[in-house]
Amino acid sequence: MNRAVELRDRNIGSLLFKFSVPAIVGMLVGSFYNIVDRIFLGQAVGHIAIAATTVAFPIMIIMMAVAMLIGIGATALISIRLGEQKVEEAEKIAGNAVAMFILLSTVFAVIFVIYAEPILLAFGADETVLPYAEEFLKVIMIGAVFATISMGMNNFIRAEGNPTRAMSTQILGAVVNIVLNYLFVMRLGFGIKGSAMATVIAQFVSGLWVLSYFLGGKSIVKLRLKNFRPQLPILTSIVAIGFSPFAMQMANSLQNVILNRTLMHYGGDLALAAVGIVTAIGTIMFMPLIGLNQGAQPIIGYNYGAKQYHRVKETLKKAAVTGTVISVVGFVVIQLWATELVILFTGTDVELTVLTTHALKTFFLMLPIVGFQIVCAGYFQAVGKALHSAVLSLSRQVLLLIPLLLILPRFWGIEGVWRTPPIADVLSVLLTGAFILYELKKINQLSAVLQEELEKNLELSTSCLRS
Repeated sequence: MNRAVELRDRNIGSLLFKFSVPAIVGMLVGSFYNIVDRIFLGQAVGHIAIAATTVAFPIMIIMMAVAMLIGIGATALISIRLGEQKVEEAEKIAGNAVAMFILLSTVFAVIFVIYAEPILLAFGADETVLPYAEEFLKVIMIGAVFATISMGMNNFIRAEGNPTRAMSTQILGAVVNIVLNYLFVMRLGFGIKGSAMATVIAQFVSGLWVLSYFLGGKSIVKLRLKNFRPQLPILTSIVAIGFSPFAMQMANSLQNVILNRTLMHYGGDLALAAVGIVTAIGTIMFMPLIGLNQGAQPIIGYNYGAKQYHRVKETLKKAAVTGTVISVVGFVVIQLWATELVILFTGTDVELTVLTTHALKTFFLMLPIVGFQIVCAGYFQAVGKALHSAVLSLSRQVLLLIPLLLILPRFWGIEGVWRTPPIADVLSVLLTGAFILYELKKINQLSAVLQEELEKNLELSTSCLRS
């Protein structure tokens, strides 16, 4: 069974399993980029190094946003075009996307290197943290192009129906990063610079691995030099769809900046390090949900393009249920073993351990309902409804979380910071539920119209045969 037929005809449950499990495994392993950095740095250098990577993290999120702007936007279009059997148009989209990966990542990297000090100061660094953060950032930006290509083009591989290959990209990068982090930080004593060097080399290897797939003749969508010339209609469509995850990540970066500055005001370097650890542990909990979302999107996108609406609804339902189960498991793990998780980063620092454990439990009080929100927001990306996806993706981090982050600490101090995410989660899930119910109603209407057309055609065919 070829990939296109599989997306159209295979049992949804087994198809979702085939696509999501590799994506989940890949995302989990890939999440070790930030986690391993902070574990090794916490053990070898101390909480100042964790605080430094936390200050630099909004910049890394911006680079991720660039990759998502082009990568996810292009992926949705590629999935739909493949569903419509328009391979040549899919190749034009891929070529334009690669050209933009290279251009945008280079421009952003140069800006962040030249203006590293004022940007990091604006993002929450103080005089103690700044030297560490600046050293880390300038090395990280060397690998920006390969990081963007690896992250963005890996989505193309999933769109083709090859999730195992996509998973191997993330595993390869994570393994290289872990091994080199241990070597550079723990064995050779290179400190925070060594951690950044390990990440850059891992991104370089991952980028080459992704390119080898498309240049080695294994892909359905081919990279052709003629398609690298930018075409405005294609770029406009890519950006329109990719704007939602891009805006979400940019909002995430802004939220992290506000969070960092608030933490420095109410808790200093220690609170900043605590959130760095909470973010790292939270990554482990969220990556399976993002992997599930990535696995569901090509199935939804292809079948939406092929007008197989019953398969679209079935995929969404099963993905939402699975996402909720994953969220509940993550919640239980955090609530039962928070201290054990935190000690991996803090070692013998009792004060930091106590503060971080409390922050971790409070941050993720509403985790059980987050899986539903992520899957449903991803649905709108998959079917190319950019505005809906943008509103849902931005609801938690811009419309809700940032205002709450600016208001609650004024009344509760540092405790207000910890309570902001669960309150934002509840409100964003309510909004998402309203959107998805309306969308399901529209899909049911489309299905009814399609069924009516099929019945008319069948009746016409039967009449012709009788005559």
